[in-house]
Amino acid sequence: MTHPSIPGFTEHRVPVGDGLALNAAVGGSGAPVVLLHGFPQTHLMWRHVAADLAADHTVVCPDLRGYGASDKPAESGPDVYSKRTMARDVVRLAAELGHDRFVLAGHDRGALVAFRAAMDHPGAVSRALFLDVLPTLDMWDALHGVSGAVGFHLYLMAQAPGLPEQMIEASADAFFGHFLDAWTETPDAIPADVRAHYLAASAAAVPSIVADYRASAGVDVDHDTADREAANRLAMPVTVLQQDWGAALGYHAQGLWSAWAGDLRHRTVSCGHFMAEEDPALVAGEIRALHDR
Repeated sequence: MTHPSIPGFTEHRVPVGDGLALNAAVGGSGAPVVLLHGFPQTHLMWRHVAADLAADHTVVCPDLRGYGASDKPAESGPDVYSKRTMARDVVRLAAELGHDRFVLAGHDRGALVAFRAAMDHPGAVSRALFLDVLPTLDMWDALHGVSGAVGFHLYLMAQAPGLPEQMIEASADAFFGHFLDAWTETPDAIPADVRAHYLAASAAAVPSIVADYRASAGVDVDHDTADREAANRLAMPVTVLQQDWGAALGYHAQGLWSAWAGDLRHRTVSCGHFMAEEDPALVAGEIRALHDR
C-alpha cells in the first residue's frame, strides 16, 4: 500500500543492527538534521519542515522502531522499546548514512527518543530541539488528580501485555483518531490522505506502539532516574517548544527543563500539539536558529 511522501525525498531501508532496519526519508544537502516523529504519526509529520530545511541541510526523517514502515520486533523484554534502544537505533542510522554528528529534533514520542539520544550520545548530537514534551520522569510527576485525565492513554498502555492491545485493536481508528482530533488546533493541518496514512500505520503497529508506551512506565523511568541521581545534564544547546500545559497541570515547564539543560531556550507557543504541521515555519526557524548557539 502506497502512502503520501515528502516531495524530493527518497525513502531508504537502513540497517541499525540486531537484524533490524528503519525506514527513513532522506533529502537535501548540507549540515545534517535528523527529525523524529511523534504519536500517532510517522516520519510524514515532518513533510513541511523537512522540505524547508532541505534547501540548506541534509534532512533525515526516520520512522521510529515499531512505527510506520520500520521494523517492529516483538516485545521480548523491557529494553526492546526502551528509549535508550530506540535512541541507539537513530545514532546508528545516522552513522550508516554518513553522519557521525548532527542536529536532532523530536516531537512527542520522538522527543523522548531524542532526549535519550542526547543524554547517551553527546558526541553525536550537536544540538537538540524538543517539541511539546517533558522528560519521562517529569511527565509522570506532572500527571495528578482529575487534570491528569488528559494522559489517560499513558496509563492504559502502561498495563501488562494483553488488555491494552486488545482494547486498542478493537477500535483502532477511533482510538488513534481521537488524538489527531483533540490535539490539533488547526483543522486542515492534517489533510485527509495524511490522516488516513497515520490511522492505517498506527492500526498496523498496535503491539509495538503499546510496547513503546509501556517502556515509558518502566525502564525509561529507571534510566531518567539514574541520570538525575548522577546529576547528568544535556551537554549541547537545547531548544524546547511547548504548549502551555503547565498552566493546566500545575507545573513550571521551563523550570523542569532547566534542571536537565544548562544552555536552554524555552518557548511557549500558541499552536496545537502537532506544531510541525500547524506552524512548520516556526519549527524550521527554531532548528536553523540552533546553529547560531
